[in-house]
Amino acid sequence: MEVRRLVITGFVQGVGFRYAMMAQARLHGVNGWVRNRRDGSVEATIAGSAGQVEEMLAWSRIGPAGATVDKVMVETASGEYTDFELRPTA
Repeated sequence: MEVRRLVITGFVQGVGFRYAMMAQARLHGVNGWVRNRRDGSVEATIAGSAGQVEEMLAWSRIGPAGATVDKVMVETASGEYTDFELRPTA
């Protein structure tokens, strides 16, 4: 199981990024969470196999229609997750 923390910057709020990411995560069997941050970025933690995590990273670099992703910061994280959820803004 690989766990990564992502911070996605660009035009990523107000375009359904969190909901689209949750749909992608559930489609690929990835667990974790996603939330908006007050600085305008989106933060997520994704957990799954190496292939699942790589698919989510690739999707995160593009995002949903209407989003413009400038950068995806990725770092190794830890934790155990049993689903993919939306979390409140931090």
